[in-house]
Amino acid sequence: MAVVHVATTTAACLKEAIDSLFAKYGLSVARLRGQGYDGASNMSVEFNGLKSLIMKENPYTLYVHCFAHQLQLVVVTVAQENQYVCDFMWIVGSIVNISASSCKRADKLRQLEHDRKVKLLERGEISSGRGLNQETSLARPGDTQRGSHHSTLCHIEQMWPSVIEVLQNLIDDGDRSSKGLSRTLVERMERYEFVFILLLMKRILAITNHLSTVLQEKDQNIVNVMRLINNVKYKLQKLRDSGWDILLEDVKKFCNTHSIEIINMTDNINSRSRLKRDGKNVIEIILQEMDSCFSETTTDLLIYMSCLDPRNSFSRFDVQKLVRLTHFYEDDFSWNERMLVEQELETYIDDVRSDERFEGISDLGALAKKMIETMKNRMFPLVYRMIELALLLPVATATVERVFSAMNIVKTDLRNRIGDEWMNDSLAVYIEKDVFNTVDNEPILQRFHNMESRRMQLSRIR
Repeated sequence: MAVVHVATTTAACLKEAIDSLFAKYGLSVARLRGQGYDGASNMSVEFNGLKSLIMKENPYTLYVHCFAHQLQLVVVTVAQENQYVCDFMWIVGSIVNISASSCKRADKLRQLEHDRKVKLLERGEISSGRGLNQETSLARPGDTQRGSHHSTLCHIEQMWPSVIEVLQNLIDDGDRSSKGLSRTLVERMERYEFVFILLLMKRILAITNHLSTVLQEKDQNIVNVMRLINNVKYKLQKLRDSGWDILLEDVKKFCNTHSIEIINMTDNINSRSRLKRDGKNVIEIILQEMDSCFSETTTDLLIYMSCLDPRNSFSRFDVQKLVRLTHFYEDDFSWNERMLVEQELETYIDDVRSDERFEGISDLGALAKKMIETMKNRMFPLVYRMIELALLLPVATATVERVFSAMNIVKTDLRNRIGDEWMNDSLAVYIEKDVFNTVDNEPILQRFHNMESRRMQLSRIR
């Protein structure tokens, strides 16, 4: 990890900074095999973005839009393209804002929810006191804050009576503006349509939220990500095709519990059909957006690389797709190697499937290690080169994005003149805290003490 100071964030300035960094460490842009950003226009724009400037110099630095970032932006796209969801998101944001507009109201909301659970426990409607002190704040959902929308919707569903009570209190005791807004919010919340969208979006985001969480972990590889994305698409399609009866039953139970009028299915069949059709449209938009996360080239690239997956005795192995993979990296595979790779792949798959040492391997990283241990990386150098490329291509920049968040913590007003080297070292320690927590403090203290003479010995950190 390296933090580099830049004068501006234009694509040209960023490219110059990368060239300088590579020159400093004796690296070459010609050896790059992948690049990934968060999708900002100065990064990924087609003609003058950083992505294009690098690919003009080296066409093999294939670009992958950060999956974690793109996945969360799908929520924004759905909200913009579907009027029901757009209105719903506005109401949710307004509920959160008005509930958290003062500390006293936020504290009251938490206390109300706690008291409600205590009463349910006393009446025997819940079986234990677990969860009485769990988080009960309504987190503000953000466009790119992973999981924030799902968490907010879960809290609204869980704290429904308390949220309604706080809004009713504002209607009675608030100022003129809060009275009107609170009355509007209560009226909208106590409609069948709002409950329908609430439970629908909660289901959808529960499906995508797991993928979003996994994508933020370190050391994600392409095979795992492609498997997870396909799994999410399958669950969304299943919800669209066969999940409506269960959803409508849950909406009915919720409405009955909270005394919300249920749409008469006979008299309002058109409204019911419109809601159901609109719900399906939401899922279709999400599926379309997930498909558009990748260009056709990148999609093919990732599909071909996923054929290296060692799970289930290399069940996804496909010689022809892996042969085509070599054509994406003509600088790494000579013409002669591309002619020989098919035979090597066929020999390789027969060999590893019959070798018990390769049983139970679940990911590409473990496969690469096992190939080195068994010296098969020398027996099958072209296959091992493919595995290296699959491990190198970035699929998420969540770790990099955390660096920007960490800068706001490390570079405070008291450190506003901190130099680039000191900033880089401080961020490295902060971001990789899990690694540095394993380092004994005493050698560090001794090294610092020996740097210059001091009046007294530094004390041990306990």
